[in-house]
Amino acid sequence: MELDIYDFDKTVVPFDSGSKFLLFCFLHYPYLFLLLPYYMVAGLLFGLHIIDLDRFKKHIFLFVRFVPMQKAVKRFWDVHEKEVFSWFLPENRARYTVVISASPDFLLYEIQKRLRIDTLLCTRHSPKSGTLLYKNCRGEEKVRRFYEAFPEAATVKCVYSDSYKNDRPIFSLGEQCFHIEANGDRTPFVYAEKYGSDT
Repeated sequence: MELDIYDFDKTVVPFDSGSKFLLFCFLHYPYLFLLLPYYMVAGLLFGLHIIDLDRFKKHIFLFVRFVPMQKAVKRFWDVHEKEVFSWFLPENRARYTVVISASPDFLLYEIQKRLRIDTLLCTRHSPKSGTLLYKNCRGEEKVRRFYEAFPEAATVKCVYSDSYKNDRPIFSLGEQCFHIEANGDRTPFVYAEKYGSDT
């Protein structure tokens, strides 16, 4: 089986979807501003390295308890679907498509259906409470989730991501690697030349 792997945020779309969705909900459901003190404390604890990213993400999506989630997600993608880079549209993809993202599953399931993404692996949250249910899907966890989903041999032809640093683990899986620039351009690079041949 041949497939391509894509990061999502700032790769398929030119923004961080979780952050943008949070802002979208605050603007459309203004009563959420009552949660600002809570977010300020959580942000301060994270900034001071008192809590790690996983624990921070357990708190950051607390707001989903107070919004009509399915309606909010649909409205969000009704507005932002047009920002998906054209080269990722279904008619422009050559192979079976796997998206691996740190963004929450409750946010990406809708765009998965719209873009006909074959397999979506992302951070698991409770759709009712926003609570993180397992590890944040980033770094080495992306590789673990990939092998969990594809225990049989699969040939990864291309890997696409905007982050040399964070997505080094999934870049290592591909025959070809592409760094996504801020404007959506795809810049090919050789893994061994970028990271060293001994990795």
